[in-house]
Amino acid sequence: MNTETTVPGLIQKAYDSLKASDAHAARAALESALEIDYEDQEVVYALKCLNWWLDRINQLSEMSDSYEQGGFILSQWKAFYGFIDKIGEKYDPCQYALRRFVFSTALQSFQGVLSDGINEYDPGLLLQVGRCYKGVGNYDLALKYLEQAFNFRREDGETLSELADVNALLEESRAAKVLFREAFFLDPQGIDLRSMESEMITRIRERVRSSYGYEGSELAEWLPIYGCLFGVFSVKRELKSVEVGRLKQSIFSLENEIRSGQGNILILKPRLINRYFWLIDHYENAREDPSMIEETMLKIKTIDPAIYERYRN
Repeated sequence: MNTETTVPGLIQKAYDSLKASDAHAARAALESALEIDYEDQEVVYALKCLNWWLDRINQLSEMSDSYEQGGFILSQWKAFYGFIDKIGEKYDPCQYALRRFVFSTALQSFQGVLSDGINEYDPGLLLQVGRCYKGVGNYDLALKYLEQAFNFRREDGETLSELADVNALLEESRAAKVLFREAFFLDPQGIDLRSMESEMITRIRERVRSSYGYEGSELAEWLPIYGCLFGVFSVKRELKSVEVGRLKQSIFSLENEIRSGQGNILILKPRLINRYFWLIDHYENAREDPSMIEETMLKIKTIDPAIYERYRN
C-alpha cells in the first residue's frame, strides 16, 4: 500500500516536510489526510498548529531586517505555548517537527546577519544562534555559539540556562549542574523553563509542578530549591569575597522587603531561601563558625519549616 494514501503516512510526510523546512508541502499533506478522515485528532491538531505558525511566518515579509525577522520568530515560540495550552492536547512528534521548522527558519535569518562579519561578536546574536542550533538538534554548534555568548554575558541567567541545557544534552552533567544552579540564582524569571529540553531540568520541573502545584513565575523560583533538595544541583563552587558581600546584601534586602509586606511574598520567599542555601554552602566551604550555619538554618525554619526539615535531613 502507498503510505501517502493513508492518514498515518500523510502525517509522517507532513512531519518530514516540516523538518525539511517545507511548510507548504506539510500543510498539503495534512489537508489530504483531513479529506480521508476529518475527525483524526492528530491531523486536526497538526493543522491548527501549522496554520498558527504560517500566520506568523507570513508577517516576516513586512520586516526588512533579518535580525528582526529571526527575533520575531523566536519571540512567537513563547506565545505558541499559550496557544497549545488552550488546545489542551499534545502530540510530541508534531511538536518536534514544528520545533525543527521554526528554529531552522529563525536560524536562516540570523545566519544572514552573522555572515556579514560585523555582528559576529554581538552576544545577543550569538545567544539566538545558539538557541536555534539547539532547537534543530545540533548541540555541538549550539555549544560553540552559546559559549561565545557566555564570554560576554557571564551574569545573564538566560544565557547561562541555555548553555547549561546544551551541556546536559551533551551529557556534560557536571558543567550543566553548575551552570543551571548559577542561572537560577542570577535570574530565575529570565529563564524560559518550557524551552529547556534536557531531562536534568524537565524532570525537576514536572516533579515540582505535579507534587507541589507551582506554576509560572513561582515555579521558576522554587525549582532551584528543589533542585538542591533532590540532589540535582549538587555541584557547587566557592564564592569570591566580593560575591559573598553581594550575597549578604541581597539577603538583607530581601529580608527587609518581606518584613515590609510590600513585595510579592510568593516570589520573595523562595528567592530568599535559595540565597540562604548559597550562604550555608559558603560557610561550609570556608569552614566558618558552625553557629553561623545554625543561625541561617533557623531563618529558613522561620520562613518554611517543611523546607527546613527536608534540607536538614
